[in-house]
Amino acid sequence: MDRRRFFTAAAATTAAASIPLLTAGTAQAAFSDTAQEQKLTRLMLDALSRELDDPGTAAVVEPYIQDIGFNWQPPVTGLENIDYIVAYAFGNRAPAGGGDPSKVLYEPGPVNEALADTIAAVREQKDVPVFAQWEIARFLESKYGMDRVASIEPVIGADGTITYLSTDGVAAQVVALRGTSGTAGVVGFRDHVKRCVQTTCDRGMDAFAPAGVQMPGEYDTRSGQPWTRRRDLYLLHDMYAQFAVLRQKAITAAYPNG
Repeated sequence: MDRRRFFTAAAATTAAASIPLLTAGTAQAAFSDTAQEQKLTRLMLDALSRELDDPGTAAVVEPYIQDIGFNWQPPVTGLENIDYIVAYAFGNRAPAGGGDPSKVLYEPGPVNEALADTIAAVREQKDVPVFAQWEIARFLESKYGMDRVASIEPVIGADGTITYLSTDGVAAQVVALRGTSGTAGVVGFRDHVKRCVQTTCDRGMDAFAPAGVQMPGEYDTRSGQPWTRRRDLYLLHDMYAQFAVLRQKAITAAYPNG
């Protein structure tokens, strides 16, 4: 359940006349969060309306800005609903022996090991097949000897040039391997997982983060991708990526014939 649906459900729950004290306290906190979110919406709408001198346009763009800038929680579902796992890598490290990363594979790095550890913990509770980006799959194989793991590999050209897949590229490969049936449990880095779920859904899969599973969130200052070394830089990168997808969807919706 995503954050907004949770707030709505919590509000409905508190309408009951007799509820336990603990539930009442939880509901009160949810109401408080809802009030804060509504206040933020009003403030943003007011500021945008004045800045743009255009309340109509402000009302259109404000929800997008609020969602991308202020909501980092993915929709979730219980482990019992998950039919397979889709796991997305985060960062890596330069090749251990040196060399051009366009010709020599990066090292998976500690963040992807932590993501593999997360998958292993999930598999202890729900034994389902795993489709994991290669940086994670390497650890699932070497550290856990895990079965039923499909590694999503980079593309290696005839001349040996390595093309690394984007988040969307990984999702496309998963669809090519197994199709879109069933429910995907998405595993990804804490600040990346919301977009991972969105991308998985955009490729036609029914996707959620597994409820109750804490995603890794410690950045690797030695990552081979500069934008994955610090949280402030990565959040900018992720918002940029979310806006890029939103931009294309909005243009296509407005002008489907070009």
